[in-house]
Amino acid sequence: VAVVVFRAAQLIRERSDAIAELETRDCGKPLWESKLDIQASIDCLEYFAGIAPSIHGQHIQLDDGKSFAYTRREPLGACAGIGPWNYPFQTACWKLAPALACGNAFVYKPSPLTPLSSVLLAEIFVEAGLPAGVFNVVQGDGETGAMLAGHEEIAKVSFTGSVPTGKKVMEIASGSVKALTLELGGKSPLIVFEDADLDNAVSGAMLANFLSQGQVCSNGTRVFVHKKIKDAFVNKLVPRVKSLRVGHPMKEETQVGALISPDHAAKVLNYIESAENEGGRILAEAKR
Repeated sequence: VAVVVFRAAQLIRERSDAIAELETRDCGKPLWESKLDIQASIDCLEYFAGIAPSIHGQHIQLDDGKSFAYTRREPLGACAGIGPWNYPFQTACWKLAPALACGNAFVYKPSPLTPLSSVLLAEIFVEAGLPAGVFNVVQGDGETGAMLAGHEEIAKVSFTGSVPTGKKVMEIASGSVKALTLELGGKSPLIVFEDADLDNAVSGAMLANFLSQGQVCSNGTRVFVHKKIKDAFVNKLVPRVKSLRVGHPMKEETQVGALISPDHAAKVLNYIESAENEGGRILAEAKR
């Protein structure tokens, strides 16, 4: 397994530019971000390829000097992953690599909004020597995910996505008492106190709100600034926001690319309108 996973990482490195372009076409993030995601995917695969041979149990000598106990780590069997649309290739690698390193077969369902790059990942693993059928990709919407979460022969489910969907996955998986991992979204607060380094705080707020067009589960989408430094913070923030280069995701100079779908864009615009209706002021604006 270790040899196959490491070979897959090598193949991805050799084709990283082409895979990054596919990832950008799949999810709309700027090309420079996709390139970083592909490198992170390679790092993940190489890490688990490295630890795969060392996964073993323990021999424990008991106090009487004659008896001993031992543990043995065994594969779960067939595992399933349900991925999000904001980091399609990287999340697939994050879920696949530990499953394979521990001796499991793996079925992955990408988001229907980003169906492409995980199929390429499966092709690369077959080319690297993984037997056909050990890693499978299935396409579909929530109904397909529910079938995976509830299938009797799936021993573990790993889900990344929204809290409401995560609750549904947990409920369905509980029917057969599966092992379950949930990585769910949130609205994390960023708190800036009056003694903060303002330049650093503004940089943090920029990263926390504009990376991947703000479509990251851990983004600090609520920024609370102490009232004594609010004006100074805003005066530093606004020019930097206005300087962001919004444009075609495939252009190297683009810093902010496209939202994932027209429906999501409409949702974001609705939030802006709602904020204005509640008395908010737009200080930096990019027209469609």
